[in-house]
Amino acid sequence: MCQLFIEAESERWLSRTKSLRIEGVVTSIRLENFFWDVLAEIGFRDDMSVNQLITKLYFESQEAELDLSNFTSFLRVCCARYLSLVADGVLSRCEKTPIKKNGIDIILSQENQRTLARRRCFTREPSI
Repeated sequence: MCQLFIEAESERWLSRTKSLRIEGVVTSIRLENFFWDVLAEIGFRDDMSVNQLITKLYFESQEAELDLSNFTSFLRVCCARYLSLVADGVLSRCEKTPIKKNGIDIILSQENQRTLARRRCFTREPSI
């Protein structure tokens, strides 16, 4: 099992730092190449560059009054959730349908249900 992860292309977990301007302030974000690729894919769906996507996520998280003390972690979780939705068949990687057009409320509700089901499925009960 570990071979699947260990023998993957090492370029995927190498980090890269990108600079961007948010509200006139230059900031840097350091992510593994794998996550930069996923962000590019998400942005592509909505006709946005990676910088535009990150800026949009930043502003929308501020509007929602989220406490994002670690914005980079938030971006990684966004990528993981996107890939989870693809794996569950909710989104297609081959479509260029903007994510915002996919019935967000229904997707969030179903995602929460699947998350709870996974936790039940993958939680080990103490053996007697």
